[in-house]
Amino acid sequence: MYDQWPVVGVVAAGGAAGACARYGAALLWPQPAGTFPWTTFGVNVTGCAVIGAFMVLITEVRAAHRLVRPFVGTGVLGGYTTFSTYAVEARRLVDAHQAATAAAYTAATLAAALGAVWASAWATRGVLARRAR
Repeated sequence: MYDQWPVVGVVAAGGAAGACARYGAALLWPQPAGTFPWTTFGVNVTGCAVIGAFMVLITEVRAAHRLVRPFVGTGVLGGYTTFSTYAVEARRLVDAHQAATAAAYTAATLAAALGAVWASAWATRGVLARRAR
């Protein structure tokens, strides 16, 4: 049990850093109520793109210290990307009688986030393959 405390600590520290970055993005690019939440959409998509590249680098290129993946992947990027804000914003759109925008937001976020993970993993592998030649 005690061997898990370092993992818990790095996830917490990384999560705090990622959440602060997400909050900073919301302060820099505030969204008017009842409109498509572009800031959270962008945060989630860019965070997923980084996750795709990061996972390729630490699983296929070079083994990382056992705390790097929980710190960066679960902590920083998990705190940066946000399902809770995504869900709250979709609900606020519905409450503001913007159901079509809410549906577009939920579908577009899912598609773009999954696409970003796939595309960044694919691109990272491509760059690494070219460098290995």
